[in-house]
Amino acid sequence: MNKELLPGIKQFDLSGKVAIVTGGSKGLGLAMAAGLASAGANIMLVNRNADEGAQAARELNQEFGVQAVSFSADITDQAQTEAMATNAMATFGQIDILINSAGINIRGAIDEVSPADFNKVMEVNVNGTWLCCRAVTPYLKQNGRGSIINLASTLGLVGLSNRTPYASSKGAVVQMTRALALELAPFNINVNAICPGPFLTEMNLPIADTEEGKKFVVGATALGRWAEMREIQGAAIFLASDAGSYMVGSMLTVDGGWTAH
Repeated sequence: MNKELLPGIKQFDLSGKVAIVTGGSKGLGLAMAAGLASAGANIMLVNRNADEGAQAARELNQEFGVQAVSFSADITDQAQTEAMATNAMATFGQIDILINSAGINIRGAIDEVSPADFNKVMEVNVNGTWLCCRAVTPYLKQNGRGSIINLASTLGLVGLSNRTPYASSKGAVVQMTRALALELAPFNINVNAICPGPFLTEMNLPIADTEEGKKFVVGATALGRWAEMREIQGAAIFLASDAGSYMVGSMLTVDGGWTAH
């Protein structure tokens, strides 16, 4: 047998790797952090709520036996994102993986959503993602390899009414991912995005039992249900590990078939 085929499942091993996960204290961020920790990665959770982050880090440490810490930061602030990266280097001595999961959603018709609300969504979802990518890039280059995983959305690929702020922001994340992938590929840094479909996160709870949620979200999936939080983990481990080494500038949809229509 060709020796290149022998590693198999070892390609998914993240032992000794260090991952920064923004929005990591809850929701999809925490789910992905747990997935990476289960594969052996040490984790820095980045979020605004220090107590919530510290508790989540303790739980990861207890469950998986990895080194997990939390860092409180506003990702829309350049100085704080740079402090995030320098703190990770001081704590772990390296950065291998960045998952940009922090994000917000403000729903409403375009004539009902305020310009301030639109700008707020763009500031967090687009500017925050860009600043975090910018902060870790010098260290990934120094490391000689790495993986950046941005959280886009199926709404960065297709449209849905009353979502202009969120869809615009996630469309921007898609294009940011593609452009940055081309820029960093020569440095052996893989940049990709995960495009989740309907996961029942805190962000989606307000529409879970509404007619819109049942018809235009869950009803539009091939599987006919909300995704379970664990179902984002495989995609994150894949893109963060050697198993995804030939993935560059890809949008990996995890949506139960929502965009297959």
